[in-house]
Amino acid sequence: IFKIALIATLIHECTRMTRILHPELSYKLTGICYEVHNKLGRFCREKQYADELEKQLQEKGLVFKREYPLKNIGDGIDGNIVDFIIEDTVLMDLKAKKFITKEDYYQMLRYLKSSNLQLGLVVNFRSTYLKPKRIINLKPQ
Repeated sequence: IFKIALIATLIHECTRMTRILHPELSYKLTGICYEVHNKLGRFCREKQYADELEKQLQEKGLVFKREYPLKNIGDGIDGNIVDFIIEDTVLMDLKAKKFITKEDYYQMLRYLKSSNLQLGLVVNFRSTYLKPKRIINLKPQ
């Protein structure tokens, strides 16, 4: 009986962990990023991608804030500025460099913790094949 209860708990935990956060919005945002990448190519500057993304978000009727300053919770240090907050739900950080680094990953985690949101997308437009990276904040407050 103990083994059955343990297995049931593990299955429940795995099911809970595989739930996709904000699937419809994520799908829309990924599509918009592909449109921007197809239109501008891979050798523009980050600001040019952000300008085009802003136009696309407005055309699609999504509510967003651009270059929004985040307040750090706890340590009182300001200075984190995320590229986009979309629908007050998803953070998006744009990159235009050869590859995404561990520092970019930790930067998004810091943004997520500061904003108390769960999902962030890091999008590197310099890549030959666009692959937005989903970063999850497992401990929102």
